[in-house]
Amino acid sequence: MNFVSWLGLCPGGRITGGKVKSSKTRRVVNRAANAFRMAAQTLSRSQSALGAFYRRMKARLGGPKAITATAHKIARIFYHVCSKGEAYVDPGVDTYEQKYRARMLNQLQRKAQSLGFDLVPKPETAGYVS
Repeated sequence: MNFVSWLGLCPGGRITGGKVKSSKTRRVVNRAANAFRMAAQTLSRSQSALGAFYRRMKARLGGPKAITATAHKIARIFYHVCSKGEAYVDPGVDTYEQKYRARMLNQLQRKAQSLGFDLVPKPETAGYVS
């Protein structure tokens, strides 16, 4: 998306001869990008889907990269809202966590099948705490 690239919030694609030289985000002096980064940083305690996304990215990538990834997501949402004129409706933390769990389960099942295994759900036993 050109808007997010203009903001400098998307990964760089410096490739030469089929070799990736750098995939870091470009250093761009842009007030709008700084505003999106500040908005992303405020989501650390937010009980929204974007807040859950930020916390998951922070655990996986670290703080600065999580801020950039979340700012990228907010900028995409902003562009879509402004260009289409539709309102943004936050699905909430629970919906986000359920979708994330379903994606992870699907990935695990595909990986197990590719290795020749079948996943079997753990039987629920009454009164037993694991």
